[in-house]
Amino acid sequence: MRSLSAIGRVAAVSAVIAAIVLVALILFNGGVGGGYRVHARFLNAGQLVKGNPVQVGGVPVGSVKGIKITDNGQAEVELSIDGDHAPLRQGTRAEIRQFSQSGLANRYVDLKLPPNTDDTIPDGGVIDTDKTVTQVDLDELYNTLDPETRRSLQDFLKGSAAQWRDVADEANVGFQYLNPALSTSRRLFNELTKDTPLLQRFLVDSSQMVTALAERRDDLASLIGNLNDTTRALGSQKTALAESIGRLPPFMRRANTTFVNLRSTLDQVDPLVEASKPVAKRLGPFLSQARAFAADAEPTVRDLSLTIRRNGRANDLIDLVQSFPPLAEIATAKKNRTYAPGGTRHSVGETQGAFQQSVDALKGGAREISFARPYTTDFLGWFDDFSTTGGGFDALGATARGFITMSEVLHKDSLAYKQYKRCPGSAEPPANDGSNVLSQEERDRLDCDESDRGTPK
Repeated sequence: MRSLSAIGRVAAVSAVIAAIVLVALILFNGGVGGGYRVHARFLNAGQLVKGNPVQVGGVPVGSVKGIKITDNGQAEVELSIDGDHAPLRQGTRAEIRQFSQSGLANRYVDLKLPPNTDDTIPDGGVIDTDKTVTQVDLDELYNTLDPETRRSLQDFLKGSAAQWRDVADEANVGFQYLNPALSTSRRLFNELTKDTPLLQRFLVDSSQMVTALAERRDDLASLIGNLNDTTRALGSQKTALAESIGRLPPFMRRANTTFVNLRSTLDQVDPLVEASKPVAKRLGPFLSQARAFAADAEPTVRDLSLTIRRNGRANDLIDLVQSFPPLAEIATAKKNRTYAPGGTRHSVGETQGAFQQSVDALKGGAREISFARPYTTDFLGWFDDFSTTGGGFDALGATARGFITMSEVLHKDSLAYKQYKRCPGSAEPPANDGSNVLSQEERDRLDCDESDRGTPK
């Protein structure tokens, strides 16, 4: 029993020791076999230390397990990657970055994973320097400056500190308002850098435009001066401008309605345009000739323009027309008038206008006109062939029924004679309704006799 008890105690102690060793291996070596690890080579470790995290997109995926120097003086960093993110794919890039500008051990390794691929980095594989980026420390930047530049930079930093002394609270408030502008600017520049060739072409074209503007700087200065005068003139008419702007919305609404109606009108005009295409082709030669005609007519048009309007007084057609008395004054005004036969003016006293004088003359000559009116046809026929009308017509009918023929034997009753006062239209027999028989008043005024009618009653 004593022997068995000693053996049990030895076995229990051995089991405890084995458990402790197993836990130590799990805790300090990442499990059996040490887990998945890769080696990333950097030009320098950039203040990276053992235990710094490894992240992908800001999410921790592992840690730095060790750092050593290679034969060519580079830093080889051993990275342990969690099982959920192992293995890494070929083309993975590693960059040493820092959480902030302050602190000593605030570095981490940022991994950028490539698109999905079947090729992976084996356990213990290497991410070479062509796929790694080392953090540039400020000390390296300062080391590139000469002593004078470093002193000037120190003075600038001291001056900046003095600038914000006693106004830190106000500056913090101001920076809070500045933050959205900076964020927006960052997004803007990110969008600009997405298409670098297009941005380069834009900058080159902008350079060419600025160069062209510099070559025409005198014209540009004149344009700006004229624009200043125009703006000043608009400012002096701000009341009228404000009224015009106030009327603009109704005008735009009406214009919108007009454009909508115009769209339907254009649809209706389309058949006309289609039908006009053959004619338009035929108009080509005509327009070519018309262009030559227009070129030849240019001197004539220019001379005509000078004839109508020329600089100076009393030397063109407009001045001549303006020298005439106004038509209304001649036609309707009652005023003292003169006439100038031979160039000498003589007064005719106060007279009415030409329209009133014409009305009075027509009224005064109404009797003579009414007397001559029935003989208008005979008068015009006499002008025609210096003879009778030969069967013409007047207002009352035909002026002649037939022609008189002289035969060898004339009977007394076959010829009407001594008819000296025949009335107009009396060559026709009297109508049953008496429409072509003049009244006694008309016969007295015309001094004609109804008994001298050329046909039997």
